Parts: sequence; C-alpha cells; structure tokens
Amino acid sequence: MEIETTPLAGVVLLHPTVFGDARGFFMETWNQNVFADLGMSAHFVQDNHSRSRQGILRGMHFQTQHTQGKLVRVAQGEVFDVIIDIRADSPTLGQWYGCTLTGAGHEMLWVPPGFAHGFYVLSAHADFIYKCTDYYHPDSEISLAWDDPTVGIDWPLVDGDQPQLSTKDAVAASWADIPLFHG
Repeated sequence: MEIETTPLAGVVLLHPTVFGDARGFFMETWNQNVFADLGMSAHFVQDNHSRSRQGILRGMHFQTQHTQGKLVRVAQGEVFDVIIDIRADSPTLGQWYGCTLTGAGHEMLWVPPGFAHGFYVLSAHADFIYKCTDYYHPDSEISLAWDDPTVGIDWPLVDGDQPQLSTKDAVAASWADIPLFHG
C-alpha cells in the first residue's frame, strides 16, 4: 500500500496494491495489521454504500456526538471528495482538501474524526463505499453549507451547473454557525 500525505494532518490518500489480469482484479480494501503498521489505528463498526447520479452533492456532514473516522472509496464511477478541518485546536482549522476518487484508480481516503465530509459525483453515476469508526447518529448530525464562502471550496461542477442537494443540505449551516470538534 502506498501512502500519499495531504496538507491536513492525519488525512492520507491510500493507493492499495491491485493485482490484475485478463480475469479482472483483486485488492485488499482493509487489513487491520497493514493499517496498524502504517500508524493508523481504527476500529470500524459500520460500512455504508451509496449510489448517486452525476451532479449529486452529498455533504458537508459531521456528527457532534459519536464522531466518525471514515475510510472512503469509490467502487464504480468518479467523485470529487472533500473534507474540511473542523478541529478546534488544529493549525489547519477551516481548511479544505479535495481529491478525485475513482473506481478505476482504487484510491481510498482516510478521514479521521474532526472533519466535515462530502462528495460530488462527476461520472454518470458512482458507487461510494465507506467504513465508519462509530455508528450513524442522526440526532447529532450537522450539515455545513457546501458553498460556504468562508471555506471557499472549489468544486469542479459539471457544465458549471448547480449541484443537486438533499433538503437538509440545501438549508445547511454556515461556517460561523457550526460547532467545532474538540477531540
């Protein structure tokens, strides 16, 4: 497994070893011993799989209780994946990082607790899979506005069209109104 550091402390982009031939491919998406050797100790309790069509934006989400670390990847398609540092004591508080994750590239992004997370679908559709270190807790979930000007995410919107949002994401909070993570 190859690790690529990012500008945000604790966040890494992982490139797993993929074994392929005429029949297809094989790769490990999770091996606790390998991740521990890489200095990443995570105990996952929930796996999620979503399918979305082009132009859908899901995010920017986080939980104030039962905070989640996430190991995210795309099984099919292509997304622009984004995280925002909401850790109160972080030197990169308020900064964002975005990368393209593809089913063909097999990249995985490790997002520790203390980040808002979301993605935008670039391909006709995408299957997005992620492991979580804690359970979904809807009562403490917060959506941060995808287009908050203080954060200033540079989304690669297809044809410049506005993304399609869920009802909760359409009325998401501004940066000034979200609680910060104290971990």
